[in-house]
Amino acid sequence: MKNKILPIIIAGIWITVSEFVRNEFLLKGYWLDHFRAMGLEFKTLPLNGVLWMIWSFALSYLIFMLHKKFSFIHTILLAWLPAFIMMWLTIYNLQVLPLALLIFAVPLSLVEVAVAVVIIGKFRTA
Repeated sequence: MKNKILPIIIAGIWITVSEFVRNEFLLKGYWLDHFRAMGLEFKTLPLNGVLWMIWSFALSYLIFMLHKKFSFIHTILLAWLPAFIMMWLTIYNLQVLPLALLIFAVPLSLVEVAVAVVIIGKFRTA
């Protein structure tokens, strides 16, 4: 049981921290400028943090399940595509995605998922 829950928890924490740092420290200016240009206010609310944490642990679980059947690279791609590409398509469709941030978000999100796959692999077999 420990070999199933521990890797999901550790990877979920990693994804949560990675998302927070990327969006609150590295890319927040893109969000603020984009929302301001639309006449909206970009708010960071506690509920948003809770929802991102749930999203992070759902992604961690997805990675855990995919890693059982797929290679390292396939797991990264199969987790990254639904988690990030579909999210970005959705928020682009809602016209709230600042496209300029993708220059940084794409490689950073791939690293985020790759590290989560490493965590899952390391702690699942430990």
